[in-house]
Amino acid sequence: MDDNYRTLARAHRAEPPKTKGSRFIASGFPFAGEERLTAEIARLRDEFPDANHHCWAWRDGERFRYADDGEPSGSAGQPILRQIDGAGLDRVALIVTRIFGGTKLGVGGLIRAYGGAAKELLGRAEIVEVVPYRVISVTAPYESSGALAAIAVSFGVEPAESSFGEQVRQVFHIPRVRAQEFVTAMTDRTAGRAEIQVRDPDS
Repeated sequence: MDDNYRTLARAHRAEPPKTKGSRFIASGFPFAGEERLTAEIARLRDEFPDANHHCWAWRDGERFRYADDGEPSGSAGQPILRQIDGAGLDRVALIVTRIFGGTKLGVGGLIRAYGGAAKELLGRAEIVEVVPYRVISVTAPYESSGALAAIAVSFGVEPAESSFGEQVRQVFHIPRVRAQEFVTAMTDRTAGRAEIQVRDPDS
């Protein structure tokens, strides 16, 4: 099963033309938890003290949330989330800040405006594909170095770190979906003499 996903390369902002005098400012960033979202909303409140609403949505795998922040139910957060999902993105958060321009838009107008601001941002932002990986450290007798090299070639990877002495130690970044396969190959080719440690990149 392929668990690669597409997300924003970095934080981005976009603002389409005003809608009947109202500004809709979209801010997006890779989703890294609700604490970051809360901090970003607080920052936007400081940056735009005359803003009336900061509506948002995020997607993280099967998990998602959205909020209308005082706008009519279903008129803001859901349209933002639909743009994230429609673009096939994951681990993404979008906030659309509204500065009221004096004319009410109605629910339909709000749906188009909030969704449009989100679409504008996603159309301009750099999108990247992320390949989740495991960090696999292999320590084996020096005479196994040839086997380690052969396995690395067969998996199409190069060591991120290497050290050689009486034992060889190498660190590999292996796509998560192939991590167990890599461990099995290392174990088999070194006749079980390799010490193998597997961890997540941020642990």
